[in-house]
Amino acid sequence: MPTLAGFSDNPLHTKTDITRACEALLHPLLPYFSKHHARVRIPVESAAHFDDLAAQLEGYARPLWVVGALLSEPDATGGIDAHNSLLQPWIDGLQYGVDPSSPEFWGDIVDMDQRMVEAEIISFALLTAPRALYDPLSDDCKEHLANWLYGLNGKAMPENNWRWFRVMSNLALIKVCGRSKEQLWPLMERDLQTLDSFDIGDGWSADGPWRPVTEDPEDEGAGPSAAYGRHADYYSGSFAIQFSQLLYSKLAADLDPSRAAKYRERARQFSRTFWRYFDCDGAGIPFGRSLTYRFAMSGFYAAFACAGLCDDSDPLMSHGAIKGMLLRNLRWWATNSEGIFWPDGTLNIGFVYPNMYMAEPYNSPQSPYWALKSLIVAALPAAHPFWAAEELAHPLLHDTGKQPPVHVAGVDLVKPARQILCNHEGGSHHFLLSSGPFAVWPMKVPEAKYSKFAYSSSFGFSVPAGGTINQIAPDNTLALSLDDGDTWAVRWISVGETTTIEVPVNGEMVPAMVNRWRPWRKRALEVETTLVAPCSQWPDWHVRVHRVRSVGSGLRQGESFTAVEGGFAIDGRRRSDGRSLWNGRAQGGPDTPLSAYNITDGSEGAFETSKAAFVLSAAGASGIMDLSPPGPFESTTGEVMKTDPNTNLLTPRTLLPIIRKASSDTLTQDFVLATAVFAISSKPGPKHRATDNLGHRWAQTPRISWDQGGHFALA
Repeated sequence: MPTLAGFSDNPLHTKTDITRACEALLHPLLPYFSKHHARVRIPVESAAHFDDLAAQLEGYARPLWVVGALLSEPDATGGIDAHNSLLQPWIDGLQYGVDPSSPEFWGDIVDMDQRMVEAEIISFALLTAPRALYDPLSDDCKEHLANWLYGLNGKAMPENNWRWFRVMSNLALIKVCGRSKEQLWPLMERDLQTLDSFDIGDGWSADGPWRPVTEDPEDEGAGPSAAYGRHADYYSGSFAIQFSQLLYSKLAADLDPSRAAKYRERARQFSRTFWRYFDCDGAGIPFGRSLTYRFAMSGFYAAFACAGLCDDSDPLMSHGAIKGMLLRNLRWWATNSEGIFWPDGTLNIGFVYPNMYMAEPYNSPQSPYWALKSLIVAALPAAHPFWAAEELAHPLLHDTGKQPPVHVAGVDLVKPARQILCNHEGGSHHFLLSSGPFAVWPMKVPEAKYSKFAYSSSFGFSVPAGGTINQIAPDNTLALSLDDGDTWAVRWISVGETTTIEVPVNGEMVPAMVNRWRPWRKRALEVETTLVAPCSQWPDWHVRVHRVRSVGSGLRQGESFTAVEGGFAIDGRRRSDGRSLWNGRAQGGPDTPLSAYNITDGSEGAFETSKAAFVLSAAGASGIMDLSPPGPFESTTGEVMKTDPNTNLLTPRTLLPIIRKASSDTLTQDFVLATAVFAISSKPGPKHRATDNLGHRWAQTPRISWDQGGHFALA
């Protein structure tokens, strides 16, 4: 598929570059405007769950993230630079969209309405560029606009980030439309108190109420808490909450100074951990929902700069540091943009290629333009220190001599998110371990988007395409079956609180997390999973230990039991001709070393033994090894699984190293499963070339010992 001139070939270093990228992304939308420019409909026939009129409003409103930014700065004569004819359709369309007598009226806002989402973007544009968008309107149009925005009040809304849409709309009503603060402030305060209740510490917010932990797991999810999950994701930062808090801290500082100050401090706290979700080349870790919003991932940094929070006395928050975090991510997307545009230049639904398996029920063809949030830095004037600052390297590259030293570890716990972020200086892989997050909303495959054990910026994650194990594509997942593989259960909803511990490995205290989950709601079987991060002894590995317990009736007599655990899914094609490496996979004995296969730098292949599986391709290396103690299973095999195409977000054709264990008899006792998972990206790590000494690095397998009670120690 084609790239997009002006974006894909853009160096993305300067204000001029950012402006050019904005214009390149807007141009392909022009042919799809309605007659009066109040709607945009991209000619793709997929649908979202809401009405098509709301979807066409998305097409008009979402580009306003950059239209408002581009219109915000007066030109040299004090007027508005409308970028010739490019932005004029958005200026013209507003009056027709809000007029009830217009054939292009957007429709009144009702309960739980998608129009609420788009109202925030319209409000942002009004607050940012009132002279271009509001002042030219007739008095009647101004009244129509105020009435339309006021329509959010008194309506039912989800108890999550959506509350910001009403806050920003009411703020625009007060500051732009001249509506009474006395009337609107109590409504805003109510929503702001709800939003503030989502705070989970260190600048992080959950996207909605956090499901309470109870003494008895049977009580969890009962009553009102059934609608609540436990998850912090990109909505906590760039997609919504931190982004909106930062805008509010700037735009409402005069109306609500104490809360604006609180939000600025939360943003500073958040910035101290959020950088870990991005690799040194700018790649973000895909995790959670709405990933078709793509480069909105780095929107937090755009909002941070626009809110005036950059602090050159702090190496993580200086203009150069924030600029680097934002622009590296944008450049990564420009470099990897070959599959994100339709031939006409409009954004498609997917991640790095079109993909409806990962799409949400609320994704219309116009939805991906939420990505433009990261480009609001176009509003910063040319003389702003952000543009003058030298772009600084990633914090893990602090010893390059180009910036003040930042002494940060490559592996660290982000406690509010229940995740360990891993980019070990001795390894070549940027990923996170996740223990406890889950979402219960009716979105597409939440168990894949929130509840896997690991997510990677190099290997992404996979979403199911069907019900067979190959279609489920269980990367970084323990899949369990009681019917010889007809159906499978994976981790989804966790019970109890996640516990953080440290595991000693040769004198080093290594961070780890422990959580409990139940594969089947009606079966009293519980899994306690411990995830142990990479360490200096084995920087390319992490360890998983699953203690499976019967907490009641357990399994029924005569039921078989199968367990499949996957490592990281990896591109599985030969460099020379694109054929699958799976067809020529090699099989060895349980003690066959990797060196037996004569693997050298540039080698490729798929390898299986009774205890391990390994794939080496142009993307890097991925493997898994069984470390389980003796148990009740009749068979254990390492296998390379050929997963269904288009299940992985980053690579359309993957191979997956797995460990499979099976028993044809009922398992009547508790047991333990353990694996070591190996991954090396072909990208260089912070201090390590990707495939150096590959055989030696695979041989540095974590060693695990077990006592009679099933407890483990690592060495």
